Amino acid sequence: MIDAQRSPRRLHLVSVWNPSYANDAIDEHLAILLGLARRVDAGEVRADDVYVWWGKVRSQNRQQPQAHVSEMRAIAAELARTEHEEVQLYLTDYRSLYVADVVEIREDVLPESEQGNVPAYYVDQELTCDYWFMLADIRRLVIDDMPAVIQELKKLGNVHYNDRPVSLYGGMVDLPLFVIRPDGRNFFDERERDSLTGGVLWAEHDASIGTGIAAVERELRDNVIGERAWNALERAACTFIATGEQLFREHRADPAFDFGSVIGAFSKALEVQVNAILRTALGRVTKPARSINMDGRTENLLEFRSLMLQELIRVIGGEQQLNGELLALLHNGQWFTGSLPAILDEFREVRNPGTHERRIDRKTATEWRNRLLGIGSTGYFVELAKTRPK
Repeated sequence: MIDAQRSPRRLHLVSVWNPSYANDAIDEHLAILLGLARRVDAGEVRADDVYVWWGKVRSQNRQQPQAHVSEMRAIAAELARTEHEEVQLYLTDYRSLYVADVVEIREDVLPESEQGNVPAYYVDQELTCDYWFMLADIRRLVIDDMPAVIQELKKLGNVHYNDRPVSLYGGMVDLPLFVIRPDGRNFFDERERDSLTGGVLWAEHDASIGTGIAAVERELRDNVIGERAWNALERAACTFIATGEQLFREHRADPAFDFGSVIGAFSKALEVQVNAILRTALGRVTKPARSINMDGRTENLLEFRSLMLQELIRVIGGEQQLNGELLALLHNGQWFTGSLPAILDEFREVRNPGTHERRIDRKTATEWRNRLLGIGSTGYFVELAKTRPK
């Protein structure tokens, strides 16, 4: 048995939703989250009331007892603590992939008082569940793109299969899977979310983008950036890149359009990807190098929030010891530590007015879109995709 409380490796979960239970089970759960979020805005409910229960449906064909009950109870006990680390539930139908923020786990039957936070199909079809997972937010990683789902799940290790990468084919047995994420990635840090979404839930942010973004993501992967580089980028960065490109394509024929929203989306993609590279490298950086003065206080960057664009410029380009250690630790470190700070500083001069003060014209947006995506040259996002720990 794996002890979720004592293991230095955080345990997460992977499960599959069955389309026979509902036309789109994930949408049924998202509808409840989004509806409750709107009620918070209207002052009808508290923020703590925004959650939805996901049930792990008990198969009528199962002949053996539910597997790994002790491990699940250990995770549930850890979640019951006042302070606990993020527990992620990955949900897929093989073509799409979502990650949910699990804040509580219960067994068997939920009380009647919780039915308002449960999609109706569970009751309508008289479904019995082994476990119920209370989800505080649901974040979309991949939509309608099976190759991308396969690539994303490879980042997880199945702890009951010698930590081998999760596989869609042959690996989805004894669900939910108990997995680790070797890169330690968090998806629901509130400070990062507030910076990237403007303070709304990821479920709300994803709903505002819509599902049409998936076609743009595939086209960028296959015809612009390239599959290898695209798969090396953070999923959130990919979504922001595609959002900026979609906005650009929709308005490129309109010379009067304010392209600040395009620049803003690309800026968020840069922040996400550069922070991700720093996060993977900082664990191997010496403590003095990662101890930085931030807002008048010495902060350990390993424990600090995600950095904004201006902070990234200073940290990477202005901290000599950190710059030197990153240069030695990273593939493509010469570009990351030498060229990137100046690129970000030049981009910041465009981005800040574009977000807050004056409009960004089509010529400026086109220039930066081409430089970032690599239209006519090697793009900055490709350079970032090549930057990783040695």
